[in-house]
Amino acid sequence: MTATLYFLCGKMGAGKSTLAKELASEHEAILISEDDWLAAHYPEQIHSFDDYIRYSAQIKPFIKQHVQQLLAKGVSVVMDFPANMKRQRLWFLTLAQEVGCQHQLIYLEVSDEVCLRQIAKRRIEQPARAKFDTPQVFHQVTQYFEPPLADEALNILRK
Repeated sequence: MTATLYFLCGKMGAGKSTLAKELASEHEAILISEDDWLAAHYPEQIHSFDDYIRYSAQIKPFIKQHVQQLLAKGVSVVMDFPANMKRQRLWFLTLAQEVGCQHQLIYLEVSDEVCLRQIAKRRIEQPARAKFDTPQVFHQVTQYFEPPLADEALNILRK
């Protein structure tokens, strides 16, 4: 059985984490969440978007090795990490290609209005995220968003 690497693209608040959990259950895959890894390795150290970028880059080599070991053993993996820019998606594609496994990018095409409503709801449900789940952060992050294109050689499922 060939393993599959699943990863997600969608604006902040589009529902990537919720879908990642569903995919892991549906495909009996291992779910790896960037938020969980960052919280475990850098507790109380991420206070800004710049902090997130720095620490996210620091865990990537460890994540890559771990995920590739799982995939090489035939275990499918759902990565709840953003694939919102072309260079991020290339990282996932390379990760899959290096071990010869299949990949699936799920692209959540959700309007800004829906994302902002979901972010507001998440602030209430998860108060610890309130300082980052704001319209200001949404707009800051969204300026870097790049929808996936056909020339990226990805297996894209649009939702």
